[in-house]
Amino acid sequence: MRHTESFRWTVRRAVVVVAALLAWPVTGAAQLLDTETQTVTSTTQTLTGIASAVQATVLGTTTTLASTGTLSDSTDARENSQLTGNVPSLLTGEALHATTIGWPDQVASEASLAALALSVGGTTIGADFVMAEATALLGAAGSGTSLVDNLSINGVPVSVSGVPNQIFYIPGGRVVINEQATSPGGMVVNALHIIVDGVADVVIGSATAGIQ
Repeated sequence: MRHTESFRWTVRRAVVVVAALLAWPVTGAAQLLDTETQTVTSTTQTLTGIASAVQATVLGTTTTLASTGTLSDSTDARENSQLTGNVPSLLTGEALHATTIGWPDQVASEASLAALALSVGGTTIGADFVMAEATALLGAAGSGTSLVDNLSINGVPVSVSGVPNQIFYIPGGRVVINEQATSPGGMVVNALHIIVDGVADVVIGSATAGIQ
C-alpha cells in the first residue's frame, strides 16, 4: 500500500513539473519578445562623423584638403588621402590623411598630415606631424586627443603640453593647440587652429565623432 501511495505521489509531482516546463517557453518567449522590442526601440541613433586634414578660410574663401565628407549611417566608412597638399600663399603639407568610421554603437574619426609649413599674417608655423582623433561611444561622453610633433612659431620651438585648448598668441590672433569641444554624445578635436582676425581661420587636423 505504501509503495502504491508513493508511486502516485511521484506521478503527481512529475505531472506538476512537466506542466511547469510546458508553460515556461511561453513565458520565456514573452520575455524575449519584450527584450527584442526594447532593443529595436533603442537602436535608433543619430551619427556624426567627419574628418579633414586641412580646412582653411582666407579672406572669405574656404579650401578643404583630404576631407572624408559626413558619415551617412552606422555601416558607413570614409577615407581620403593625398601625398601632398597646398593652399597657395598659405600652407603646404605631406601625407595628408583622414578617415571616419561608424558602427551601431560608436563613431571614430582621425585626421593627420606631415611636414606642415604655414605662413599667415606675418607669422610662420611649422610642425613635423599633426594628428587629431575623436571617438564617441553610445551612452557615454565623447573623447579625443591630438598629437603635434616639433611645433614651431616664427622659428621658435613651442612646448606642447597636451592639455585641451592650449593657446599661444600671435600678432592679430592666436594658435589653439589640441582644441576640443564636447557636445551630448560627441566630440570635436582640432589639432591646430590658427586664427588671424579678419584674415584667416585655419584648422589643421580636424576630427568629429558623435552618436546619440
